[in-house]
Amino acid sequence: MKALALALIALPALADEPVVPKFVAEQAGVTASYTGEWEQMVGGGVAVFDCDGDRKLDMVIAGGTSPASLWKNDGTPGKELHFSNIKAGVEETGVSGVWPIDIDGDGIRDLVMLRVGEDVVMKGLGGCRFRRANEDWGFQGGDGWSTAFSATFEPGADWPTLAVGDYIDRTQDMEPWGSCTDNHLYRPEPGAHRFAPPLPLKPSYCALSMLFTDWNHSGRASLRVSNDREYYLGGQEQLWHLDPGQPPRLYTEAEGWQRLRIWGMGIAEADLNADGYPEFFLTSMADSKLQTLAAPGPDAKPVYKDVAFVKGVTAHRPYTGGDKRPSTGWHAQFEDVNNDGLTDLFVAKGNVWDMPDFAQEDPNNLLLQRADGTFAEAGDKAGVASMLTGRGAALADLNGDGALDLVVVNRNGPAEIWRNTGPVANWVGIDLTEPGPNRDAIGAVIEVRTGDHLQRREVTVGGGQGGGVLAPIHFGLGQAAEAEVRVTWPGDAAPGDWVALGAGSVWQIDKAAAAPVKE
Repeated sequence: MKALALALIALPALADEPVVPKFVAEQAGVTASYTGEWEQMVGGGVAVFDCDGDRKLDMVIAGGTSPASLWKNDGTPGKELHFSNIKAGVEETGVSGVWPIDIDGDGIRDLVMLRVGEDVVMKGLGGCRFRRANEDWGFQGGDGWSTAFSATFEPGADWPTLAVGDYIDRTQDMEPWGSCTDNHLYRPEPGAHRFAPPLPLKPSYCALSMLFTDWNHSGRASLRVSNDREYYLGGQEQLWHLDPGQPPRLYTEAEGWQRLRIWGMGIAEADLNADGYPEFFLTSMADSKLQTLAAPGPDAKPVYKDVAFVKGVTAHRPYTGGDKRPSTGWHAQFEDVNNDGLTDLFVAKGNVWDMPDFAQEDPNNLLLQRADGTFAEAGDKAGVASMLTGRGAALADLNGDGALDLVVVNRNGPAEIWRNTGPVANWVGIDLTEPGPNRDAIGAVIEVRTGDHLQRREVTVGGGQGGGVLAPIHFGLGQAAEAEVRVTWPGDAAPGDWVALGAGSVWQIDKAAAAPVKE
């Protein structure tokens, strides 16, 4: 009886159950699929961004052995979703992942396309058109099997720093174990508006997700790397120092870094308690991890504790459908899907490739946060518990109605799109811009306050699985009719002043402007 009582105490406490929004499946004109066999068992994501300045979010979907494809959003705001495929210059084959970023600071989003083969950077020309820019920008795309990406702007730089993660030596298809190939760091060539030759990040352990993050509230990004233990020998999860003007170096056990070995597939970041020190969700086969700093503070060391079980987010086996074997998690993303002011978590699921010890029918997770900080599974109730083989995904407001919709890219199956029909509460969107090369303010921190409730988001590019979203940052506000917002801009030591913004709109905050502007 004593053991039973202790076990019950350890389980997440039930709080008031969150409102479950209804997601309605819509083909929306999209016919893309991520196809292929061994070299496409990983990857397969989607980039969501506005490629033509009409304030509608468009998509580029990685195709694997099929060409990548651009889907222009031509739906009516607030109505059913619809996209049209247009020829845009992105129709490369072998694409495993694609991320949007404004590399050259011209205000038009560019693309980084990771491939089985040469990686390619694409310059945005406006009007959803792109052209290859490897030669113009000094980007050496190699000839590997690239699977992870992140980007940041280092202090004082006029060009971004990119990190590209590679997987295994694809020529070793019969004996791939221990054949992890080098990840690379692409730093700017000083004063040249192009990339210097890439630096290998040794050792490398078959990366599947990367994220530049200000994990210790220092104002400077470090690089987290999540690695697939299936193929490395002697590897682990990694955290890299990125000191200005110095070669990258790993955090060591002497600095507090603890060895963790998982089938690392995706990274999602959220500051769940708004204390300035983000939590990290790491997808894996079987149980996923939710890491929080053991001792947050100005002198924090990278010592993390796993709170996935007590928060109810291990997502370790299917919750519906009858298959009781362990799950396989891929893309993860924190967002507020019901706008109650509490960050929720989506995880795309799918077997790697007929692995018999893991679930074949493995539904996506939609974990809604309760007021006490625990999470409740709602994927089946919300309508997103697909049994297709998920890989990349994106939560984004595709029809501009203030409710986040969902796209999932499936391996050897059709991409799926769901429209969030609510019910949802009030919301606000924050679209940051600043003069100079870092137009999208990567590395900025946005704080939103409603009464005594505080939310905090860092603007990042990377993480997830095979793609990401570059769009106004979405905050749910509950029943509040307005919110106070302030921004800590990249390179600034202190946040700006609080400003009051009305709910129900996207607001552009320009560092050089006198006041925010409603879009």
